[in-house]
Amino acid sequence: MALRNAVMAALLEGEASGYDLAKGFEASVANFWMATPQQLYRELERMEAEGLVSARVVQQERRPNKRLFSLTEAGLEVLRDYVGEIPAKPLALRDELMVKVQCVDIGDIADFEAVRASVAERSERATAKLARYRRMQERMLDGRSEEEYLAGAERIGPYLTLLGGIALEQANLQWGETALKRLEQRAAALAESADD
Repeated sequence: MALRNAVMAALLEGEASGYDLAKGFEASVANFWMATPQQLYRELERMEAEGLVSARVVQQERRPNKRLFSLTEAGLEVLRDYVGEIPAKPLALRDELMVKVQCVDIGDIADFEAVRASVAERSERATAKLARYRRMQERMLDGRSEEEYLAGAERIGPYLTLLGGIALEQANLQWGETALKRLEQRAAALAESADD
């Protein structure tokens, strides 16, 4: 999947500046796509050159002028074509922490502690992300039940991707809890055998 598809998906919400998109990526699509502001700005320039987005300049006093981007008909058509495609391949996971966990048994107690600290840090980040996603969910539902929201929402895609992000972070937390418990047990057993 190209970054441009994620950018066009974000622009379905309406006109936005590069800065707005960068912040929106953090808030609305961070559960399935990550991009730096520099990547977003470069992609917006390419997309504008390809006619997928248009930009208009907004004059601002005391601040630099800003450019607001919106999807063109050509961009909408590319996005429609993209939505209809079968994904080329399943999710590819590349996770350095998982490699370290896979190898933890070749080290000593200090290695177990280093990996345990990394797992704990991931769990903390997952807790923070899950809380942020839950706040987003509350704002989206705005007092309605999920069924009420989904029956009346203009677009359900953003909510469904949010549910995916929530599920991912819940799985991260569950795995982290299990991994921490087992790492601590193994480190204690190693310490005990080292004392013998």
